[in-house]
Amino acid sequence: MPLRLPRLPARDIDALVAGRHPDPFAVLGRHIVEDVALVRAFLPGANYVELVTGEGEMRRAVPMIDAGDGLHEAPCPDDGPYRIRTAWPGGITETADPYSFGLLLSDDDLHLAAEGRHFDLATRLGANLREIDGVAGVLFALWAPNAAHVAVVGDFNGWNASRHPMRRRLGAGIWELFIPGVEAGAVYKYALVSGTGEALPWKADPLARRTELPPRTGSVVAEAPAFAWTDSEWLKARETADPMTAPMSLYEVHVGSWLRTEWGQMGSWDEASERLIPYLQHMGFSHVELMPITEHPFGGSWGYQPLALFAPTARLGPPEAFARFVDRCHAAGIGVILDWVPAHFPSDEHGLARFDGTALYEHEDPRQGFHIDWNTLIYNVGRSEVRGFLIASALFWIETFHLDGLRVDAVASMLYRDYSRKPGEWVPNHLGGRENFEAVSFFQELNTLVGARGRGAVTIAEESTAWPGVTRPVHHGGLGFHFKWNMGWMHDTLRYIAHDPVHRGYHGDDVTFGLVYAFSENFVLPISHDEVVHGKGSLLARMPGDDWQRFANLRLYLAMMWTHPGKKLLFMGCEFGAQDEWSVDAPFPWPHPFDERRQGASKLVRDLNALYRATPALHRLDHQPEGFAWIVADDSANAVFAFSRASRPGAAEILVVANMTPVPRHDYRIGVPHAGLWRERLNSDAQIYGGSNLGNGGAVETHGVAAHGHPQSLSLLLPPLGLLVLEHDARGVEGA
Repeated sequence: MPLRLPRLPARDIDALVAGRHPDPFAVLGRHIVEDVALVRAFLPGANYVELVTGEGEMRRAVPMIDAGDGLHEAPCPDDGPYRIRTAWPGGITETADPYSFGLLLSDDDLHLAAEGRHFDLATRLGANLREIDGVAGVLFALWAPNAAHVAVVGDFNGWNASRHPMRRRLGAGIWELFIPGVEAGAVYKYALVSGTGEALPWKADPLARRTELPPRTGSVVAEAPAFAWTDSEWLKARETADPMTAPMSLYEVHVGSWLRTEWGQMGSWDEASERLIPYLQHMGFSHVELMPITEHPFGGSWGYQPLALFAPTARLGPPEAFARFVDRCHAAGIGVILDWVPAHFPSDEHGLARFDGTALYEHEDPRQGFHIDWNTLIYNVGRSEVRGFLIASALFWIETFHLDGLRVDAVASMLYRDYSRKPGEWVPNHLGGRENFEAVSFFQELNTLVGARGRGAVTIAEESTAWPGVTRPVHHGGLGFHFKWNMGWMHDTLRYIAHDPVHRGYHGDDVTFGLVYAFSENFVLPISHDEVVHGKGSLLARMPGDDWQRFANLRLYLAMMWTHPGKKLLFMGCEFGAQDEWSVDAPFPWPHPFDERRQGASKLVRDLNALYRATPALHRLDHQPEGFAWIVADDSANAVFAFSRASRPGAAEILVVANMTPVPRHDYRIGVPHAGLWRERLNSDAQIYGGSNLGNGGAVETHGVAAHGHPQSLSLLLPPLGLLVLEHDARGVEGA
């Protein structure tokens, strides 16, 4: 007589078939039912199923009864491990039962995640390779507190949303499931049912550490990071270095388009190691700043609309290739800064938008949760779990990939509730004001944790307003960033240099005003990608005059930037005067080897970097007023500026003189604080840079003629549209 097992209620079977059972662990796996120990497995589409128990000579396989609708049952011992052997149309599998495992995430994990303080989140949520009770597989875990049902779907279960329903952990709203036999490289998503019963679009994993190559949108199970790093000495030195007094010259690059050829290939991280790193070394940049490489669905966003904040884009290769690139940068003496985007995310249906059927990551109210300008959604950083998710992402990049810092995008858009909004389109804070106190608190916590865990890594704010204390320490009431982009300097000086030289004498305040506030924050001077897109043209295109004057103006502007207080950032192509504005889809416009003007501009940037790094007066007191003094700031008739730079208070070792017109100035007298010989360290008009080669023969000696408040002065020949850098020779007059 055939064995008759207790029948599972029809409502449970119907819920399993529909992919909506609220508690799959209550009916699947091993249970005692009416004093019978049995195993239930829901395997729709299987041809034949066996229950396998024991090991070696004790191994037994018994057929499981097909109870219909994909449900299979068999009696079993009430203890000991078991496996399920399944004959599918495409072959036979034998694995442990996903529903035989107990609770997986610890109470501490759940508690910290709910508090937004689980900063190793990527090792708990997402898809993590695990071995549990000797069984290898993947632990899937997902935060979706308002979902009624969640299942894992993937290439390992035929993308069947009823095969692997997950268990909900009460309180934290986290769902978990360990699936034996799944390996690295498996592609997966999550199938969610909202609290109202709506089947949602399948979602990619917010914590995925690897993704499919766009336009495909699946998440990919990644190996646990196990890269063999060789940069221990670099990290050790970084921990004790002072970034404020060190030279920092950043080359901003979109890696894919920098590598792109005329045939359209984007390249890879390994190709970047072979080509980009030697170029950075050759040019003398101290750091490379990568435009966002977190995975993003639309390449035309340049990475600024990411959806996978823990995954390097698949466009350039696997995560280990990115780690290899960073390691090789460090071996070459180059730091790596990543553009990181916590302000907003796109509304693609496979992403974070209404993730569990509710505004989970974003605000419900579009006046707080929708960016009008960018057609994107705004993270709700006032929610502890979202805040923790973002901070965990920041720390993940720094700690897992040894990054030297993060440039945080669109900080201003987060600090102001009325950012780019008209009256009535925004929600005031509890005091009736426009400040976003939740964002302030978020940045303070972010920067405190990077300071505590980042081993000397820095944070840089792209902040375009006069918000006070962006780089002030958190314990002094500031936001705690190390540096802030000086957008005011950028706008003023670009406006100035675009004037015809005949008119520049009337606009000198565009050059001098930046020094009024230059030491109120720790500034980076940015000529970024934003200045060479959206119809603005290239940096060269902003320069007035004929072709010779345009390149002379470009050299003059870059030399002014490198000698001005503040760290430096230059977007790719600006170093040689790219003709056209940047396009992410176009090949990088390398200059022809015989293009003397572009090769000259490139040579100048290389020499500026060398001078900047070798001359303490040009970087040591970048953020202190004692390191700078105007000598000539009001010569509107000649459009000449002169200032000194110092490595220590009162030193004034460096003199910078800029002639903003194409007219050479003969016998131009400049007062200087020290008598003796002043050597010409750099002349932007030198012949090797494509200039007219007017200068002062390499050195000038002072005369006992008072000028500009100093008892000594120099009589200089100022080259047309040229800048001179002179250094005082502390040994005295040449030959003495």
